Amino acid sequence: VQLQAFGGGLAQAGDSLRLSCAASGLAFGIYGMGWFRQAPGKEREFVAAISGIGGIGDRTVYADAAKDRFTISRDNAKNSVYLQMNSLKPEDTAVYYCAASLGITNSNAALYKYWGQGTLVTVSS
Repeated sequence: VQLQAFGGGLAQAGDSLRLSCAASGLAFGIYGMGWFRQAPGKEREFVAAISGIGGIGDRTVYADAAKDRFTISRDNAKNSVYLQMNSLKPEDTAVYYCAASLGITNSNAALYKYWGQGTLVTVSS
């Protein structure tokens, strides 16, 4: 199984970025997909999640920091999940990871079985 996240880079406050995560080696459609991030010197935190086909729970779940600014989506035909990030803030600076989970749409990193390598997002003020 491979999850490859890309699309990070340098942005200014207020800009938008779209992260992508391409998955292979798994029945992508049935997995709930999540985005997490880890800022320098901080613990990894949940950003957003989206349920898989027939998934239990809410279709999408967002951390408070992501609500109204970030949108998670998926394209099962392309085995991909996306994170559209708008109105970026310096505090959004982090390495962003995509992850795959069976079960309910959730924010618990321990329930995610597969992880990508991360893509760095840097937001300057």
